Amino acid sequence: MDKILSIVVPCFNEEKMIPIFFEKISNIELPLKKEYIFIDDGSSDSTLLELQKIVNGTKEQIRYISFSRNFGKEAAIYAGLSESKGDYVVLMDVDLQDPPEMLIDMYAHIEEGTYHCIGARRVTRKGEPFIRSYFARSFYKLINKISDIDIVDGARDFRMMRRQMVDSILEVKEYNRFSKGIFSWVGFNTLYLEYENHERAEGETTWSFWSLFKYSLQGIVAYSDVPLSIASYMGVISFVISILMMIFFMIRTIIFDNPTQGWTSLMVIILGLGGVQLLSLGILGKYVSQTYLETKRRPLYIVKQTERT
Repeated sequence: MDKILSIVVPCFNEEKMIPIFFEKISNIELPLKKEYIFIDDGSSDSTLLELQKIVNGTKEQIRYISFSRNFGKEAAIYAGLSESKGDYVVLMDVDLQDPPEMLIDMYAHIEEGTYHCIGARRVTRKGEPFIRSYFARSFYKLINKISDIDIVDGARDFRMMRRQMVDSILEVKEYNRFSKGIFSWVGFNTLYLEYENHERAEGETTWSFWSLFKYSLQGIVAYSDVPLSIASYMGVISFVISILMMIFFMIRTIIFDNPTQGWTSLMVIILGLGGVQLLSLGILGKYVSQTYLETKRRPLYIVKQTERT
């Protein structure tokens, strides 16, 4: 019986890229039967129409899921992995920043039997704004220091996985998902293939700096409790500073007979402690909000339409 390769492709407002992507990927020859699973993440353009054209215009096994609204890439990834039936599953973006030709090397390595996952890692960030690249590298350094997981700098969602690893990922039912962390948390032997950064073939990315920043915070909250300790550390530091300041002002008054007027120092202390308290409450609130969303048990996504309906 022929083995099956499931290719999962999340899409959001990618009407220009879909036909270009499908032409490229369909020309990649592998000794596997391929199935394509496109996830339309509530696009507001003609992404769904383009997917329907491909389904009707080819004999390839193509399926699509269209969400009722935009639920985010994490929900799209989970939906695609859930629908996949292949012995191997590939997760990749439609913008061709994930080079389809790498699938040949990925399959060759995964067939050796040593690895359960073959991932892709960018060794350069050519074409990205400097500030975005700087914060991305800083995020990887930070999360690897404060969490128990190891996320490779430059690692993409683009990867080929064995069915066993995919099933393990699907066992992680949490609502606030951070796939890069989940890929690492479930374990399994992973080999990363390095490549030079590829710019988008058409269109513009829908990931803004702010959305990437929020996504990184979600990852930190999901895989580290270190930020919760910041409040305690700042409380201790504030207490020590207050004791030192009290001693300083007592000595200044007794020895130099120079009583402190107090207004400026009082305002500085009040504002400083107020800022520390608000920051601590904000950190705590972030964890509480994540817990609140988990307890609601809302579905990760709602399907509006598939190729069968």
